[in-house]
Amino acid sequence: MESYLAPGHFDLVTPDGAILQISKRTETSLEVTIRILDISPAFAGFRIDHEHLQFNIKSTLAQLGINGIGKNYILDPENCSAEVLVELTSIGSLGAKLLKWIDNGCFIGKLFAADPDRRVRNPDYLLRMFGRFDRNGLPLLSLGGKEEHLSLEKIDGHTVAYLSLREGILEYASAIDGFLPTLAHALKYPKFNTRELLSLHQEWKEGQKRLIPKNNILLVRTLPLHIRTAFGRVIEEMLPEGVHHTSASILQPDTRASGDIYELYGKTGQELTHIPLEFYTLEPHREHVFFADRDQLQTSLEDPDAIFQAFETAPKDPQAFTALFIVKGEQMLNLTPKDWITRTLSPQKFPGLFDLKRQAQMVQEYIEKHPSYPFLKAIENGLITSQGVLFSRYFPSPLMKKMLLGDLVQSSLKGIYFQHASKAYGDFFSHEDRSMLLDLARFAIPVYWVDKTCGKVLQFAPKPEKDTGMFVPIPEVETFIHSTVFGVYGSYLIELQFEEELSNILKGILTMRSIKNHPLLNPKTPIALITGGGPGLMEVGNRVAKKLNILSCANIVDFSGIEQQQNPYIDAKMTFRLDRLVERQGEFNLDFPIFLMGGFGTDFEFALEQVRRKVGPEAPTPVLLLGSVDYWREKITPRFKNNLNNGTITDSEWVSNCFYCVQSATQALKVYEQFFSGTLPIGKQFPSSNEGFLTII
Repeated sequence: MESYLAPGHFDLVTPDGAILQISKRTETSLEVTIRILDISPAFAGFRIDHEHLQFNIKSTLAQLGINGIGKNYILDPENCSAEVLVELTSIGSLGAKLLKWIDNGCFIGKLFAADPDRRVRNPDYLLRMFGRFDRNGLPLLSLGGKEEHLSLEKIDGHTVAYLSLREGILEYASAIDGFLPTLAHALKYPKFNTRELLSLHQEWKEGQKRLIPKNNILLVRTLPLHIRTAFGRVIEEMLPEGVHHTSASILQPDTRASGDIYELYGKTGQELTHIPLEFYTLEPHREHVFFADRDQLQTSLEDPDAIFQAFETAPKDPQAFTALFIVKGEQMLNLTPKDWITRTLSPQKFPGLFDLKRQAQMVQEYIEKHPSYPFLKAIENGLITSQGVLFSRYFPSPLMKKMLLGDLVQSSLKGIYFQHASKAYGDFFSHEDRSMLLDLARFAIPVYWVDKTCGKVLQFAPKPEKDTGMFVPIPEVETFIHSTVFGVYGSYLIELQFEEELSNILKGILTMRSIKNHPLLNPKTPIALITGGGPGLMEVGNRVAKKLNILSCANIVDFSGIEQQQNPYIDAKMTFRLDRLVERQGEFNLDFPIFLMGGFGTDFEFALEQVRRKVGPEAPTPVLLLGSVDYWREKITPRFKNNLNNGTITDSEWVSNCFYCVQSATQALKVYEQFFSGTLPIGKQFPSSNEGFLTII
């Protein structure tokens, strides 16, 4: 895969080759062997039948009346080189004069691989490029800056364009003879632009008839064709009978000068009017194709089985970091381990602010070791021009953020798919990971967790105005975003209590939702439920939600080595490393908490909900304490009275009227009915309770 990302030539062409040996010379012809070096390992000519190879002579030579035909091709994929036997013949006296100066070392042309599988069949493939531009503001497809001049048809199963010829011909000034030795010398320097020099000696003869002169070349012009998304090739078979085009018949997508001058020869009595072209696609990642146009890719990405299968093709070493960039459905459905870029990374200790220069250097080196780096860098450098999605075994390191959110990458990256949050921490995200998830969402880069635990593809969905989010089954994303959130806090050690009452409470809420018109409870607002994701009472909450078709969510901490595992009734989730336990508690953001029996964690969650109601910018909502009055009195009242007696909660005593102890679903629904009807005495303007909570009878 990395060979596709190397700077250089497209995979249907080679670099220009230089004359290695002249085996035969006459006044009107040369037989030469050219050697072509530094061919891309991806060159299609290495794998297709040689009958589809074409030697493409330099247009400079063709415009002066020299044609070149490849007679034999010897390709060496191992050394990325080729030797080609080429017959050069002159067409007219000017070509014969130039042949005398052609010698060893002259770069005279390249190979083109006319891969039948890459021929453009449907005109819509090109037509959709009209009106679109590359990152530099250049049109992806235009003829003279306009689209109406280009006629595209489907003939014999492939796309054909007929370019209208301008009225006139090109001829040479008398000084051209003296330029030929200089030109031949310049051909030994492959980076020298000989075409521009040649144009200084050409004169446009407006209005002259486009008739092929006897035994000479005819130079005609069309409006300039700018095509960035495909190769064009003159269709020899569709020229008028007796008319031929030189082998300089390939229009390349990396030059704005293509499609201007055409060299014709042969015998015909009729005036020429059009040039017929066919087209060949570029490598998928260089086609400038928009994600919205990749119907097959979008369909594949809508199929979880196809996504999981794609990850199965990754190299099997679980310790390896591996990634790939997918731009086409066919590519995704035919992946092999060789398509993935694989790296081995070790944890890094950075010096930090004590050595800024070394810090910057080490961070950059670490970034460049990631398997996603070559793809992102190729996007920045213009080697990947099609939009696509990034598949990565591990969620990208937060150190990659500067690349991911850069203008060029951000506009090209239409999704990130990963299997694990981290190599070191498994499925648990760091604070920096969650921060980057929010940034990616803000920059419209969706992130998907291909989660083996639940066998689903989950999409990260930020909760509006909360600076938090969860990974949610794709069909449930809208539900999560717009939901009113209930939550269950409780011990992981208790399993057999409260399930019936909790189920009845949520059933009552669903019934109430159908008739209420409160901003937080109405027929258009879905319901979600969040727990800590562990066993015990958390499992009870998630299980009840699943039974009632309520979106079942969890904020899961890595307690795997300490006390608990996540329960199996979770639809949506966010995970936290153990060192971020307190941060996780702050990210529940429940609209309606429900407390069951619990220990230290529940005590902390209770205190947190007290603080939220004291300092929260929104009007307080009721908190249910489900269980016996004696239990909650023993747990809450002594601390509340201590704070009250010592004056440490002065002017905040009212917070106690937000907490309601209930023993049944009937009592709980009574609280909610009053709240959603606007009659519940809750908030700063209402009396407090001396016990720290109110009891519903």
